[in-house]
Amino acid sequence: MDPELEAIRQQRLAQLQSQYKGGNVENKQAMEEKRQQMEDMRNSILTQVLDQAARGRLNTLCLGKPEKGKMVEEMILNMAQRGQLSNKLGEKELISLLESINQQTQRRTVVKFDRRRAALDSDDDDL
Repeated sequence: MDPELEAIRQQRLAQLQSQYKGGNVENKQAMEEKRQQMEDMRNSILTQVLDQAARGRLNTLCLGKPEKGKMVEEMILNMAQRGQLSNKLGEKELISLLESINQQTQRRTVVKFDRRRAALDSDDDDL
C-alpha cells in the first residue's frame, strides 16, 4: 500500500471521529434541553390543575415513593389532557384519587404459619 494514501486515510478517519464525538456532545446537550423543557411543561400543567396544598402533597409523595408519585402525576396529566378536570383539584380530591389508586394496586399478602416449626419450642422440656 502507498504510505501517502494510508496517511490520508488516517487523517480522514480521525476527522470523521472528531466530528462524530463533537456531534455526540451536541446531541446530548439537545436531549438534555428537550428533557428539561418536557419537565417544565409537566410542572406548569400540574401547577394549573392542582391547588397549592394538593401540589405540596404530590411533591411529598414523590419524595417518599417516587414510582407511585410519577404514576399519579401521569394520571393527572392524562386527565387534564382529556379534559376530565373542570377546575383545580384540591387536597381532598387528590387524597381520594390516591385512595382509589391504593385500592386498585393493593397487594394481598398471605401469611402462613407453620405449626410444626413452632412445635419445636414446646413446654415439654420444662418437666
